[in-house]
Amino acid sequence: MLIVDDHPSFRATARAVLESEGWDVVGEAEDAASAISAARFLHPDVVLLDVQLPDGDGFEVCEVLASNSSPRVVLVSSRDRADYGRCIEASSAVGFIAKAELSGAALAEMLE
Repeated sequence: MLIVDDHPSFRATARAVLESEGWDVVGEAEDAASAISAARFLHPDVVLLDVQLPDGDGFEVCEVLASNSSPRVVLVSSRDRADYGRCIEASSAVGFIAKAELSGAALAEMLE
C-alpha cells in the first residue's frame, strides 16, 4: 500500500493503524507528483489517496494511476463523502473512506 497525504501526521497515523492490522505499507507520498512517481516505482496493490493535495486534485491523480499502473485506489478526506457529490462515483477509485473512519477492517471491506 502507498499512502498519499500532504499531512505527515496523518501519514504516520494511517501507517501505524494499518500496519498494526496487518497491512504492508510500501511507501508514502506528500503530493500529486510524488504519488504518481512512487506508484510507478513501487507498484503498490492499493493506494490510499487524499482528495485534496497541495499540487493537484486526488481525482486527477486517481485517473493517472488507473491509466498507468492500475493499483486499486481508495480516496480519503477529512471532509464527508457528500462534499464530493458524484465525483467519487465518477472516478476510477474503488471507494471513499473519511479519515476519521480509517481502519484496516474498513479498508478490507471496501476492497472485497
